[in-house]
Amino acid sequence: MVFESLAEKLQNTLGKLKGKGKLTEKDVKQAMREVKLALLEADVNFKVVKKFINKINERAVGHEVMESLTPGQQVIKIVNEELTSLMGEKESKINFADNPPTIIMLCGLQGAGKTTLSGKLGNHLKKKGKNPLLVACDIYRPAAIKQLEVVGKQVDIPVFSMGDKQNPVNIANAALEQGKKNGNDVIIIDTAGRLHIDEGLMDELRDIKDSINPNEILLVVDAMTGQDAVSVAESFNERLDIDGVVLTKLDGDARGGAALSIRAVTEKPLKFVGMGEKLEDLEPFHPDRMASRILGMGDMLSLIEKAQANIDQKKAMELEKKLKNQEFTFDDFLDQLEQMKNMGPLSQVLEMIPGMNSKQLKKLNVDDKELVKIEAIIKSMTKDERNNPSIIDGSRRKRIAKGSGTNIQDVNRLLKQFKETRKMMKQFSGMEKAMKKRGRMNFPFFK
Repeated sequence: MVFESLAEKLQNTLGKLKGKGKLTEKDVKQAMREVKLALLEADVNFKVVKKFINKINERAVGHEVMESLTPGQQVIKIVNEELTSLMGEKESKINFADNPPTIIMLCGLQGAGKTTLSGKLGNHLKKKGKNPLLVACDIYRPAAIKQLEVVGKQVDIPVFSMGDKQNPVNIANAALEQGKKNGNDVIIIDTAGRLHIDEGLMDELRDIKDSINPNEILLVVDAMTGQDAVSVAESFNERLDIDGVVLTKLDGDARGGAALSIRAVTEKPLKFVGMGEKLEDLEPFHPDRMASRILGMGDMLSLIEKAQANIDQKKAMELEKKLKNQEFTFDDFLDQLEQMKNMGPLSQVLEMIPGMNSKQLKKLNVDDKELVKIEAIIKSMTKDERNNPSIIDGSRRKRIAKGSGTNIQDVNRLLKQFKETRKMMKQFSGMEKAMKKRGRMNFPFFK
């Protein structure tokens, strides 16, 4: 879970307040001490924590809470609002040029994930109807150009490169001309990084900036580095005046210190977050939605957007028809699994559901390996077995288990679950028919 340890502590602390009918100033101050400790343990910048707690204390011990009918919920509301404010209030979008192309320059330290991010960002913008071009300006890191070309091929986006002997400023300018000729309305420039910040790196980035005048300078930082990510963001912002930050590997960051500190320290917005290794795993950053997820309130908007982006509506309608007619097969089941997997890790999907807090997620013991196992079992079945599971006898079960690398118990469990699902759908279908029949009896013109 994103921000797992921080979310659990905040939810526990604020949950205690929620259950109280009346709150004293002492109750609020004790809760804020626990919130402060949770934030510091999450590696949030100390000055940011101090300011954040002071703001909440000012509001929480005033009339806004003490005279409320539900003081505990009012405190949670204040924490939610201040957490949202801390991370930037609302989504900060890319500043697209009035006259294309829009030039986006990516910068950051080596290892932050700039090259992969180039592909992810290009893929994200391509889905929005843009025609991006990726530009290889990292001439120092071995295989950096090759890596960008591989990434570009995976998302079907062209890559401009001039090898590793040219000056990066010349490459950027030549790419801009090429992009204009070919009608690329977004140019994404992958620049070189270093293992640490040095003047050579900054001079080169400033030269590129001065030469091509980018619409966006996005700093790419690794969320896993915590406070170091904030220091890096400060340094790059001082020298380059960045337009925004992209946090990579946020899905692996249980603490969340960088995400909660960067906006407050640099006064520059978080624009995107990397939520996995796939080239589709890039999300626009919504401070309000992230605050809700941290506090266990869910994020239905992001869940709906994920579903709309990854679920084939035509297939969904066909599936509905099959379910009504009890024609649901293992092939349909497999198709649904594929669409679920496209939405991302199950734990990330479930944490978007309101009320699904960190404790409940732990109890569920969500394991994406189970989906892989189910997929393997179904793919080990013959076409006839998928369409008509009733023919799967003992010897077939042995063969399916052997072919999928599982055991007979796993196969039996899946067959039982499938049978129960079909039975349930039959009951629903029967209820629907009965209701329609009753409707016709009472209303002669019912059709």
